Amino acid sequence: MIQSMTGYGLAEHVEDGATYSLELRSVNHRYLKLAIRLPDPWQFAESAVEKVLRGRLSRGSVTCTLRVGGDGRSVLCPVNLAALQGYVDQLAQAKAPKGVQPTIDLGSVAQLPGVTQAPEFDDETRQRQQGLLERLCGQALDSLLAMRREEGGTLRAALNDTCAGVRERLREVAARAPLVVQEYHERLRTRVGLLMQGGGFELETEGLMREVAIYAERCDISEELTRLASHLDQFADLCNRAEPVGRTLDFLAQELLREANTIGSKSNDAVIARSIVEVKGLIDRLKEQVQNVE
Repeated sequence: MIQSMTGYGLAEHVEDGATYSLELRSVNHRYLKLAIRLPDPWQFAESAVEKVLRGRLSRGSVTCTLRVGGDGRSVLCPVNLAALQGYVDQLAQAKAPKGVQPTIDLGSVAQLPGVTQAPEFDDETRQRQQGLLERLCGQALDSLLAMRREEGGTLRAALNDTCAGVRERLREVAARAPLVVQEYHERLRTRVGLLMQGGGFELETEGLMREVAIYAERCDISEELTRLASHLDQFADLCNRAEPVGRTLDFLAQELLREANTIGSKSNDAVIARSIVEVKGLIDRLKEQVQNVE
C-alpha cells in the first residue's frame, strides 16, 4: 500500500519535573530533507535523531522539533549575574529624552548574549538524554507513519479512479481508430470520383488503395494504445506495493503523457482529438497526485 509524504507525529514525556515534547511534520519533497531543531543543551543528540529518522523514512521534507519546559532543574539555565549587572549598569547610563522615565526589563536583558548559559550534561546524562530523544522520536514516527498510511490509502483510491477514467477514454479512442481509415477511404473515393466525373476517366482501385494504406500507416496508433495499457497496468501494480514508489509513478505519468501526445499528433481525427484532450487532463491530475506519494 502506497504512503503519502504528508504526516504529523507528536510524542511527549515528563521526567524530573521537565516536559519533553517532540514534534514531527512532513510534507512532500523529491528526496528526504531533514530539519532537526533541538535546544542548545541537546544539540549533541542531533546525529542520533537523524539516524532514527533516516532509518524509517525515505522521502519528504521532515521537520523535527524538540521543546523542553516545566519547572525541573534539568531545564534551568545558569544566569551570569556579572554579565547581567554589566548590561544593567550600561543601560542606566543611557540618557532618555526629557520627560521620559526609563525602565529596565530584566527579562529582556536576560536574553542578551552572555547572560544565560545552557547547562552542560555529563557523559552519563548525555547517554540518558539521547536514549530519551530516540524513544520520543520513535513514538512520534509511529504516529507520523500511521497518518502517512491513512493518507496513502486516500491517494491510492484517487489514483485508481483517475486511471479508470484514462482507460475509459482510451477504449473510446480504440473503438474510433478503425473508423477513421474507413471514413478517409470513403471521402477520398468520393472526392476523386467528383474530380473525374465527366472526364471519361476511370478510377484505379489499386492507386486508391495504396493512398489509403499510406494514410492508415501514418495514423496508426495501435502501438501507442498498447504501451498506454501496459503503463496503466504497471501503475496499478505499483500502487499495491509497500515500498516507496513515488518516483517510479512520476516517471510513468510522464510516459503516459508522452504516448497521449503522440496519439494526438497522429490521429488526425476530431473525435479522437477531443478524447485525447480529456486523457491529457486526467494524466495531469495523476502527475499532481503522485507528487505526494512517498
